Amino acid sequence: MRALVQTVSRASVRVDDDTVGEIKDGLLVLVGITHDDTAAKAADLARKTWELRILDGDRSAADDDAPLLVVSQFTLYGDARKGRRPTWNAAAPAEVAEPLVTAYVEALRARGATVETGRFRTHMLVESVNVGPRTVLLEL
Repeated sequence: MRALVQTVSRASVRVDDDTVGEIKDGLLVLVGITHDDTAAKAADLARKTWELRILDGDRSAADDDAPLLVVSQFTLYGDARKGRRPTWNAAAPAEVAEPLVTAYVEALRARGATVETGRFRTHMLVESVNVGPRTVLLEL
């Protein structure tokens, strides 16, 4: 399981003409799921994301009650080491990934996080204004 975490002044996700998720002054989190991931890993990654000291003043989203925008991103498991066309073999199929992304979001909310999300299995337009910029890859 991977999460690419970015500090943002604002971020949003649009599907068709609808904004389905939007935050200000928080974290944009792109989440990738692989074949051997579990709900326990999702909960551990949620804790790590929530407590990650990436915000100003060496603070975490938990410290500042900063909102999170979570977007499923199977391409985090793309592999382009051979050639120019990435393979997606390491990415879990949607039937496996969707409940684990949901478990990740639920684990964040259980910790008190305000979480907005994208919409699974849709073409999303993600827009963000990065702060810093600060970007950290978390992997379990």
